[in-house]
Amino acid sequence: MAVALSTSWNAYRFHEAAGLLFEIKQLGFKAIELSFNLTPKLSEGLAQTAAGAGIDIQSVHNYCPIPDGLTPAVALPDCYSLSALDEDERARAVKYTKATIANAAKIGARAVVLHCGRVGVRDSTRALINLYNQGASQQAEFARLKEEMIAHRKMRSPEFLKQVLTSLEELNLLAKQQGVTLGIETRFYHCEIPDISEIGIILDKFPASQIGYWHDTGHAQLMENLGFFRHQDFLELYQDRLVGVHLHDIAGCQDHLAPATGKFDFNLLKPYIKKSTLKVIEAHAPATAQELIKSREFIAQLFDS
Repeated sequence: MAVALSTSWNAYRFHEAAGLLFEIKQLGFKAIELSFNLTPKLSEGLAQTAAGAGIDIQSVHNYCPIPDGLTPAVALPDCYSLSALDEDERARAVKYTKATIANAAKIGARAVVLHCGRVGVRDSTRALINLYNQGASQQAEFARLKEEMIAHRKMRSPEFLKQVLTSLEELNLLAKQQGVTLGIETRFYHCEIPDISEIGIILDKFPASQIGYWHDTGHAQLMENLGFFRHQDFLELYQDRLVGVHLHDIAGCQDHLAPATGKFDFNLLKPYIKKSTLKVIEAHAPATAQELIKSREFIAQLFDS
């Protein structure tokens, strides 16, 4: 399976598909993931011109296209939450996720990457990161804040996870009809769903289904750096349901760097990644074109060797 590049790297600079795809093709990529910041016009344009450009659309990141009435700046993957206790919001989340699944099926993408919402607690991940960046990860303040985060999330999480499972019941049925796999992604913020145990709850709820696990290298490593979970545990636990992987590097708590420009040892992934696993480089600006060329070559060599 060719290494893909997420259009999250350059979509914000383009309003038409041809230029966006030309730039990606110049880097040597033959596959892409459609990111969550694409307007209907740009998403449709990419679908129409990708084949002619020799580009395979392997995966789509929810929501794609962005929901009606929203701009790319606000149409984040949790702009409508699959975990919302408010049924109107949850219904909108399901509606636009269904639109993404239909879009993926129409263009021949194999998978849709899902964020599953949040637990309704104040999130202190950024505050914890600030302490980490100050070198305070071994100090009492860091430990106290982390313990508070864990306790608050644990208290509220069941009611929000229940909503996620209800949403996924409906989405799994459509995904089966459309022949698309849903990848439940490792998250960045501690309040987000799923944490490492909730991945297992979701996968156990939907055995032999269209729902699998989507591993994110930067997010999993952040969880390890902050002391919540070991990176390797995500892979050990859920390798049998692994659909795809977002490949980006991390230095400290700064993620979405081009692979091989940060501190993560990508050799950790090798025992778990199969030829069929979707491999998507999800670097963000200011990653440069030259960095991404080297990243593509590095990842291709890593998994072909």
